Amino acid sequence: MIILQLALFCVLFSLMVKLGVGDNALNGLYFYPKPVQERAYEIGLTDLKTVSRKRKRFMILFFLAMLTALVMIIGLWNRIRTFREAYFQALVFLEVMNWFDGIVIDKLWVGKSRFWILPGCEDIPYIQTWEQVLKKRGILTIIWVFGANVVAGLVMLIFGR
Repeated sequence: MIILQLALFCVLFSLMVKLGVGDNALNGLYFYPKPVQERAYEIGLTDLKTVSRKRKRFMILFFLAMLTALVMIIGLWNRIRTFREAYFQALVFLEVMNWFDGIVIDKLWVGKSRFWILPGCEDIPYIQTWEQVLKKRGILTIIWVFGANVVAGLVMLIFGR
């Protein structure tokens, strides 16, 4: 059952990204490295204010949706009622999401799809190297060890006895 839940959680992650960018990768410019963002501003594809507004709106909705889904999976679907069990399930989901983002989203989807190439920015690297992915995901692996406490706490607050 947990494999199905992890897969559904990753599908939700992917759908949220797709909904966030829609049919134009420029809607997700905040995901790109700074040099790409700066070039996009220079050539007039968009402006910092617009990108900041889109980033804020997306991130709030994204985090709320992913957090709600995770709390519901652990507390409602799996009926976990102890902090320890909730913590370990949260940790597994957060770590899988972390590495899914780095490998499937960043390296495969972004790295292999022409959708993410912005006009006028083709000469600037926008795909993370494996070294960058491993470093970022390694740091996030440590962060999620602590972040899983928040999720477990919410599960206990909402579903605990």
